[in-house]
Formats: sequence, C-alpha cells, structure tokens
Amino acid sequence: MTNYASEFLNESAEKAFDLDHRRIINYNIGKYDAAVERGLLKFSNLENSKRKAHVIKWKVMENLDKLLPEFEANFQRKGGKVIWANTAEEANAEILNIIKKAGAKSVIKSKSMVTEEIHLNEFLEGNHIETLESDLGEYIVQLLGQKPYHIVTPAMHLSKEDVAKLFNEKFGTPTDATPQQLTLKARELLREKYTSADVGITGGNFLIADTGSLALTENEGNARLTTTFPKIHIAVVGIEKIIPSMSDLDLFWPLLSTHGTGQNLTVYNTILGGPKQEGETDGPEEMYVILLDNGRTNLLAQKDQRQGLYCIRCGACLNACPVYKNIGGHTYESTYSGPIGSVITPHMQGMEDFKHLSFASSLCGKCSEVCPVKIDIHKMLLLNRRDSVEQGFVTKKEVYTWKGWKSGMMKRKMMDMLSGSWKNRLLKFLFRKSYGTNRAIPKVAPKSFSQTWKEENPEQ
Repeated sequence: MTNYASEFLNESAEKAFDLDHRRIINYNIGKYDAAVERGLLKFSNLENSKRKAHVIKWKVMENLDKLLPEFEANFQRKGGKVIWANTAEEANAEILNIIKKAGAKSVIKSKSMVTEEIHLNEFLEGNHIETLESDLGEYIVQLLGQKPYHIVTPAMHLSKEDVAKLFNEKFGTPTDATPQQLTLKARELLREKYTSADVGITGGNFLIADTGSLALTENEGNARLTTTFPKIHIAVVGIEKIIPSMSDLDLFWPLLSTHGTGQNLTVYNTILGGPKQEGETDGPEEMYVILLDNGRTNLLAQKDQRQGLYCIRCGACLNACPVYKNIGGHTYESTYSGPIGSVITPHMQGMEDFKHLSFASSLCGKCSEVCPVKIDIHKMLLLNRRDSVEQGFVTKKEVYTWKGWKSGMMKRKMMDMLSGSWKNRLLKFLFRKSYGTNRAIPKVAPKSFSQTWKEENPEQ
C-alpha cells in the first residue's frame, strides 16, 4: 500500500531545494501573474462578477438533480447520447465499449483533466488502442511519460531548453530550436493524426442545461480539430460542470480565461450541441457525453465543503499558492494539485490517503482571494483537517501531543511550570523529526513574558 503522506514529504523536501526547478516555476508563474493582473483590469466590477458566479454555482449544486436530466434530455433530442458513470472504471469501460463497437484503433485527445483523473490513456494503451494527446503541453509530457504538472499549463515545469532537448532526442530537431520551430514540428507531427484517428476524446469546460450543449475553451484549436475530423466524439465531463443557461457563458468564459491566462477570452471557444445534423458538412457522426461522478457526490454530501465543486479549473489558486510554487504539481500525486486539489482530493480519493494535502498549507488565504467563483479555499482546508481528526486518521501520539499543548496554553500556571530550557528540550523531543533537517526549531525565551513583566514592574 502506497504511503502518500510519506512520499509527499520526501518529494516536497527534494523539490523545495531544487533551485533550477524553483527558477523555472517562478519565471513561468510570474509571466502568468503579470498577464492576469492586466486582464482583470478589463472588468468594470470584478468583485460583483465573482459574487454572481458564486451564486450561480451555488444554485447549480442545490439543483444538480434537475439540471443534469435537463441537459440529458436536450442533448439526446439532437441525437447525442449520454452515459452516466459512477466510477473511473465504469467510465473507462464505457469508452472502450464505444471504441470496440466501432472497430476503432486510434484515438486523438484534446487537453482534459478529467481523462487524466480516470487514467484513460493508460487504460486504452493497455487495451491496445493508440492514444495521442493533441494539446502541445500535454503532448510534451506524454512524450516524457509524465503527468500534467499544472491544471492549465501541463508542461509549466519545463524550460524551452528542456523541450528543445526532448524534441532533438525524439525527432532530431536542432538542440537550439526556437519555440516557434518546435511548435511547427509538433503541428507537422499532429496534423496527420487528426485526419486518421477514428475517435476524438475531449473533456468539457461547461455543460449547458437549457440547450443541451457542451462548451470547450482552448488556445490552440486542437479541441476543435479533435471534434471535427473523427467520426466519433466522446466528451468526458464531471457532473459539477453544468451551468443553467447559455447566457451564463457571458460571465463564466471571461472569468475562466482571464484568471487562467490573462486573456479577455481564449482564442477558440466552441459550443457543441450533438453529432452532425442532416445537411451539415462538419462534425462527428456520433457524439457521446459521459457524465462522471467518481467521488464528486461524496463531496456534494459534505455541506460545509461542497464549495469545492464550484471550481472552474482556471488554475489561479495554484499560481498564487506559496506552497505550490515551491514543491510543484507532481508532488501532490493527484490529478488536481495546489490548493483546490488539496480541498477536493481527500473526498474524491479517500481522506485516509490524502488528508496530508490539507495540512500542506500556510493558510495565507491568497487562494481564496484570487478564486473567480469565491470558493473559501483556506476555510475548506481547515474543515478537511477537522474531518480527518474526527474520522480518526491521526496517530495517538499526535492526539496526546495536542491535548497536552491545549492544556498548557489554557492555564498560565501550566505554561510557567517549566523553564525555558526545559521547554526547548520538549520541543526538540516532540518536533525534531517533523520539522525536517532544513528548518531550525524555534527557541523559547528563558523567561515567559509574564515573569519578565513582574520583574521589571514590581510595583504593579
């Protein structure tokens, strides 16, 4: 059994002191921060927009049982097919069934975190189905055999020199190739794949209930190609991605693009309402939407923490988080990293295995401040900590340590019982391992403040 907490601590310590990694991440996030700061100035009342988005997502979560069937009915009316999947295994089995039924051999994919969540690529390759990522960042990490590093920017941890070296090894391009030359090479390699692939698979940024449509947001045009050439289009979408009306995109598209990349709108925004209709020349002959639960209803059942499902996957909280910027995305061992990943992963993948993520936070509140749908992320992290304790996922040593700490802090006599030197010995005994080798345990003053005050002010 994998000890995720232990691995997290080891990898965090390694990444936090990798200066080259820190240089690349701070440079890339710095560029995003500058672009986002400029982009947000375009909102006449940003706070009002965020508050409105929060209320809409609140209404969605309170009415999922009505909105999802509404989407299903409207989508099916246009010839699309909806499949409900409770688990990742069910979703993968349904996708494989569609592929086998069509006699398909190859799949082209656009960027999708939810297909990463269900480990679709590995599953299909294990069933001898060729699967290729068409998003440039996803394509790069696929070539490296890695997972995406960031919700929006999968290859954020790589410099242009790293990518040039990779393309040189794989395709023989010059080691000093420019980003433009590397992009042209990727385009050359991928273009033929769009026209030859049997099935196109995407995620979905939003599901629109009143029109039965799927909305896709991207910057490269790869999702549009993925949904146009192949005869079959499969969209895998989390049940929380539903919005009530087409008019809501007027709010959510700018919020998503501006908080994600600083753009007013991303370059390509596509609304798909089903398979190719009679008289139309483009589009798939069959279109499926797989509505994925995979632990989302576990989070929905937590009244205090269901805000985590409001997330629109903009990545703003990752870019703002001091912890993420030091330890990186792969350390989390979870599809969703950073603050929002720390909130939702324990509920979706198990509190016992992933409770440690909610403790890996300074609780500075910057994540909540930048969230475009006003998720109270740092409060959710505290609530997860509470739940992990109440569910018994802490050691007895930790329980007794905090009981003793509380008793001491609640009574002045208890606090003054030990001298400063004894308190320092106690801190070393309790925390020398958990503090790690690179941090110094704080030293307690020889005398408490109350003792010093009495000595210096004997008349009071």
